[in-house]
Amino acid sequence: MVNTNTSALGIIFPNSYDNLVPEMVTERTMASIPFGGRYRMVDFMLSSMANCGIDNITIVVKRNYHSLMDHLGSGREWDLTRKRGGLNMVPPFAEAGVKMYAGRIEALASVVDYLEDQREKYVVMCDANIAVNFDFNALIDAHVKSGADATMVYQRSEIPEGAKGDNYTVKIAGGRVTELLSNDFRPGVQNLSMNIYVMEREALIQMVRDASVRGLVYFERDLLARNLELLNVQGFEYAGYVARISDRRTYFEENMRLLDPANLDALFGQGGPIYTKVRDDAPTRYAMDCRVKNAMVADGCIIEGEVENSVLFRGVRVKKGAKVKNCVLMQDTVVEAGAQVEYVVTDKNVEITADKKLSGTNTFPVYVEKGHTV
Repeated sequence: MVNTNTSALGIIFPNSYDNLVPEMVTERTMASIPFGGRYRMVDFMLSSMANCGIDNITIVVKRNYHSLMDHLGSGREWDLTRKRGGLNMVPPFAEAGVKMYAGRIEALASVVDYLEDQREKYVVMCDANIAVNFDFNALIDAHVKSGADATMVYQRSEIPEGAKGDNYTVKIAGGRVTELLSNDFRPGVQNLSMNIYVMEREALIQMVRDASVRGLVYFERDLLARNLELLNVQGFEYAGYVARISDRRTYFEENMRLLDPANLDALFGQGGPIYTKVRDDAPTRYAMDCRVKNAMVADGCIIEGEVENSVLFRGVRVKKGAKVKNCVLMQDTVVEAGAQVEYVVTDKNVEITADKKLSGTNTFPVYVEKGHTV
């Protein structure tokens, strides 16, 4: 990665949508949820920024960020180990009387002094609940060309069932956002916000300071939506592949969608590569009498039983006589001999003991928490 975009810095908010998957974020953030066999959700936005030459990236964390720190480290895998800029993680204040931030304005207010010390002209902001291979340079170019105060990214999509109570939709006229609606319940295809924004750094600083004085909390609802007549907010449509995590069911479905080679190519084959933490596992070992059909199997797995229509993360072991069908098994899950699992999502370090049968449905997959034994 030799491309460098010296005109923009990135800010990622890893906790914004933790409430959508409460079972999966008891010890982690949305950003560090495993996805796609060997990745974490944060890898997609972080890699997209790095591929576009954005090498000054700040992650404003809120809680449960130890897993994220362990995954990101110094940012070496994303070529973000730099003397100036690079990857910065900003934990919440530990001072008495300082409350935990609730919305994006409060989160930005906690780093406004840091923003003032930076040199880049533009700031790109995003959350970590979507997996997408995004071209931030195209977004910045469109923003500069339009002369907008802010540019927001949207996709033409129906609102996912799990996101009915936590979404933003926009109306576009001549490229300009004329209406920004919160928790839209209208059926059919909408202009659904991807919560990706670009603004001039100095304008953002002034806007955040003014909003903080007035006690505003939410960037979209309290700031942009109320000032669309005053601010020139442009829309930027993204028509590529998007995997949006809005609840436990969509997490299961979005992983399973990657079993289709067309979807896999749309996410990983278009644009730049997606980087992640290197684990240095051995290649997957397939026993002589195992059976594997239509599965995504990461490195480090040992397959002795049957696997069908499933996504297996690194280090998963399926022992002889075990049957795994329509499942998403995270790192180091062990399915003992004779066990049968179908429509199951296991977190890390789960053990399904011998001869057990665990079954959910395609609309309600069973979830087994991290470190549990069934």
